[in-house]
Amino acid sequence: MPRRVDSKSELVFRAAKPRAQPYLLADGNGLALRVRPNGTRTWLLRYRRPGTSKENFLSLGPYPDVSLVDARKAATIARNLVRDGTDPVEHRRAESAARKRAAEGAFQLVAQKWLAFKRKEWADETYRKAEFVVREYLSPALGNKPISTLATPEVKPVLEAIAAHAPNLATKARQYVGGIVTYAIQHGLREDGIPLSLRGVIPRHKKGHIPAITKPAEIAPLVQAINTYKSPITRAALKLTMLTGLRPGMVAAAPWDEVDLDVAEWHVPAGRMKMQHEHIVPLPKQAVELLEELEALTGRGHYVFPSPARQKTPHLHRDALSKALRELGFQGKHATHGFRGMLRTVGTERLGIDIDILEAQLAHAKRGDVQKAYDRTTFDDDRRRVMQEWADYIDRLCSAKP
Repeated sequence: MPRRVDSKSELVFRAAKPRAQPYLLADGNGLALRVRPNGTRTWLLRYRRPGTSKENFLSLGPYPDVSLVDARKAATIARNLVRDGTDPVEHRRAESAARKRAAEGAFQLVAQKWLAFKRKEWADETYRKAEFVVREYLSPALGNKPISTLATPEVKPVLEAIAAHAPNLATKARQYVGGIVTYAIQHGLREDGIPLSLRGVIPRHKKGHIPAITKPAEIAPLVQAINTYKSPITRAALKLTMLTGLRPGMVAAAPWDEVDLDVAEWHVPAGRMKMQHEHIVPLPKQAVELLEELEALTGRGHYVFPSPARQKTPHLHRDALSKALRELGFQGKHATHGFRGMLRTVGTERLGIDIDILEAQLAHAKRGDVQKAYDRTTFDDDRRRVMQEWADYIDRLCSAKP
């Protein structure tokens, strides 16, 4: 039988001096003070793990910060846990995790950390869309809800509300919520193995094509309407989108240091491209003239299209382009993304441009892993020629007599 140890007075523990080797000064019932050679003293409880014959130690805090009375109380609580079949060390870890989840686990806080983490691997436009959905839709509805207990019935009505007016965004929002929950599990803010069941919560909808004007007779009225738009910055951004076929978000956020007017090229780095490949955009002379006029108007700050004073973004927001087309009467007829469809359709059908050249200009992904790996063709010279043809064709349509 183990030797019985009687409880000691606090004077004994207060007088404990360090020795060359660490030692334990026992108080009985497994409680002891560990004294290290450097003078630090810590309360420890020796106990047998429930269901095993293995002994373990539980730290109860430093002495004298934790008094003898408090150490004995903590030891009693721990022994009661053992008696009930709970390992006090595991219990402490669970409590610590719960405190962490409570402090850091509000949905909006986790969502912001997830966005910061994903930004390292996403293109700017991909990040912009995710940040927009989180900020405008998910955080207002789920902001302070604990991620540790977030349940499918809480998320379902939020996604349904988004789907009612923006089905495509609802699909993205569902993906983002899943990513945020996975991030929370990986960082100890939600128990492992408790995902959400969101598949099928969004009503199915028929995917329609992005509205785009592709008939030559309708292009001139579109361009002429854009020429009347009140904001010269938004007007120029719309025209550059049309002349290059780039995604509207790329155009709106274009910095001047990517544009070389002397060689009539726009070099978009891989980090800003959806497919994570550098993209060289040839600028027809009409685009160069447009940018020179804009530079004379706004100066050469960081962004080609600086933000109006009322906007929070440092550059023109892509939604300003959509708003302009709506105000000009083209809602449901032509979207900002529709300029890409216009170039692809009209370029093929009216100008006879090779589809591979157009795909390279639009920076579309190659189909198939083999093609992605070995097809590095960018058709730079061909694209320079056909984009000038495209700009000239638009000019001819606009100058033609009715």
